[in-house]
Amino acid sequence: MGAEWAEHFANKHITKILTIEASGIGIACVAAMHFNDVPVVFAKKAQSINLEGEQYVTHVYSFTKQKEFPVIVAKKFLNEGDRVLLIDDFLANGKALRGLIELCEAAGAIVEGIGIAIEKGFQGGGDALREAGYDLDSLAIVESMNDETGEIVFRN
Repeated sequence: MGAEWAEHFANKHITKILTIEASGIGIACVAAMHFNDVPVVFAKKAQSINLEGEQYVTHVYSFTKQKEFPVIVAKKFLNEGDRVLLIDDFLANGKALRGLIELCEAAGAIVEGIGIAIEKGFQGGGDALREAGYDLDSLAIVESMNDETGEIVFRN
C-alpha cells in the first residue's frame, strides 16, 4: 500500500502524513516507510493527558459509529507550510477527511493528496473530494454492496 501511494504521490513534496486514530495509524506508519524521513501525525478523537499546549480542533460525524466526535492535533505537530498526505483505511462520505482538511487549513498546511485503502464509492465521499480538486488515490473502490447476498462489486 505504501509503495503504491509513494509512486502515486512521487511528484509531490510530502513533509507530513496525517491520519486519525486508531485504524489509520498502522496504515499511515507502513506508508511512511516509503517516504523519506516523513513523520506520521495522528489526530486524536478525544482530549487526553498527552495532548498538551495549543491545539487545532474540529468536529466530525462518524458514519460508522453514528455520532459526532472531536478531532484534535497539537499545534506543535502541524505547521504552516507543511505539505500533507492524508491517509485513512476507509472512505465513506468523507466527513473524517473533511475534518483533517479543516485542521490542515487552520494550520496553514497544504493538503498534497489523500491515500485511502478502501473507498465505498457508492457513498459519494471520494467523488466529492475529487470534484473539490483533491488528488485522491484509493487502492480499491467498492461500487456496490448487496446486504442480502453479500456480493461486492468493485469499480475498475
